[in-house]
Amino acid sequence: MSEDEAGNSGMAYDPDQDPEETRNIRKQFRSLEQELTGPQENNDLSTEEVADKLRRANALFEQVKAINEATKDSNLLVRFSNISAAKARAMKSGSGAFDVDDFVARLITYMGGRKPVSPAGGEDEDESEYDAGAPLDWERIARRALAKSRRVPAMDFMLGPLSIEAKKRTVAKRAKLEKNKEDLKKPQEVTEEDITRSENETTKNVANLERILESTGPVNLFKLIVNPNDFGQSVENMFYLSFLIRDGKCAFQIEEETGEPVVMLCEQPTAEDYEEGLAKHQIVFEFDMETWRRAIEVFEITKPIIPQRPKSEMRIGQKWYG
Repeated sequence: MSEDEAGNSGMAYDPDQDPEETRNIRKQFRSLEQELTGPQENNDLSTEEVADKLRRANALFEQVKAINEATKDSNLLVRFSNISAAKARAMKSGSGAFDVDDFVARLITYMGGRKPVSPAGGEDEDESEYDAGAPLDWERIARRALAKSRRVPAMDFMLGPLSIEAKKRTVAKRAKLEKNKEDLKKPQEVTEEDITRSENETTKNVANLERILESTGPVNLFKLIVNPNDFGQSVENMFYLSFLIRDGKCAFQIEEETGEPVVMLCEQPTAEDYEEGLAKHQIVFEFDMETWRRAIEVFEITKPIIPQRPKSEMRIGQKWYG
């Protein structure tokens, strides 16, 4: 046999294994599986029978060179493990092999604790009694035990210390924190009548903006809402204008000639107009401080069309908040 042939014969995986040999290996694996899961229960198999079948499986595994056969061997190994575990659980360790009472009796006799005392007649040996009053010779059994152990003898307690003092649990009392009742303050009770809203409400501001549009007619969006002196009120003006556009009272469009955004009052659509196909369109308008400054510069806004509103104030209880 050449070196190449010898190397191929020892290959762990050989996809070109003889088909006849492969079928024979599978047949033997199926036979082992049937023997382990056949009519006889696993508990009926003796330990020697299980060991013999395991040796057959190991010998059969040496011929395995393909994945399918290796999988069958793994399944078979799992079955052997389950059978072994079941037998270990069913086995009674030391059952009938060690009698504790007999061992203790022999141990006492060995240490001279009970010596046979024959009766006066001495005719019947079965009626002999034991002398139970003799002391036990512990040193005799100790010498036998020391011969089997290298541990140095040491003093120790058999049942722990002779006196045990139980520790009493001390519960520490925490001092209560006494609060000065004079420092306690009752929270202020606020009712609906105590809250006075300012006149600068949303509804009134929307109506005021509608009246301004009636007098100005079509106007540039930025010239209408931008207040060059107050960025916050410019944002509020845009907010109030959005209500007019939402309700269809105001229209927004881009001039074709100039490209400027223009808003104007219009006739509010009816329910029939929406039924005929009129659709609402939404737009997201970004208006930050940079846009506000740019609009003032581009459109040369120096005076607001919407008058400056006083700061909104709210009274809660006896105090005013701006």
